[in-house]
Amino acid sequence: MGSVTHNKSVEFFETQFQRQIRGQDYALNPFETLALDYLTGTVLDLGCGLGNLSLEAGRRGHRVVAVDASPTAIARINAQAQQEGLPVQAIQADVESWTIDQSYDTVVAIGLLMFFRRERALELLRAIQEHVHPGGRAIVNVLTEGTTYMGMFQPDNYYLFPDHELEERFGGWTILLSRHGTFPAPEGTRKEFSTVVAERPSQTS
Repeated sequence: MGSVTHNKSVEFFETQFQRQIRGQDYALNPFETLALDYLTGTVLDLGCGLGNLSLEAGRRGHRVVAVDASPTAIARINAQAQQEGLPVQAIQADVESWTIDQSYDTVVAIGLLMFFRRERALELLRAIQEHVHPGGRAIVNVLTEGTTYMGMFQPDNYYLFPDHELEERFGGWTILLSRHGTFPAPEGTRKEFSTVVAERPSQTS
């Protein structure tokens, strides 16, 4: 499991998720809403957070594996999936060291890869790409350079992607969507996001 509990980023979200559960705040964020229309077949939701996307995907008939470091989030997803009889399985794991062990039709990583050093972030991105079935899709959303909101980061353990790096790393794939957005954050800071939906080439052999 690794030292999950001592990571500032994990603690930040654990506190946030507990607050959202108390307030019954399960609205999809704009990136999750966007992702829903691009899901196909089996889904891996990596860094799934409270599982709003995973559960909605399950309601739409997708078989989903949801992975996050937050025990609060994982307990909530499994309880809700059981209650609704959804094909959603949530696993608590430290994504810093967790390995994707099978391939999926869609792999989603929304707001995840920036929480690692550059080397691990890019290694994870490659692993995501390698575990998408031919003809399947990757949906990836990261923070980019220009982001000034640092309250959720473990110092020296994050990576702000340069502009357009995400698209460039999907060379050979079909980019179905590429979008940049700026969002205001606490105390006059801001978050700069890049979102890419890419389709892996079908192998015809």
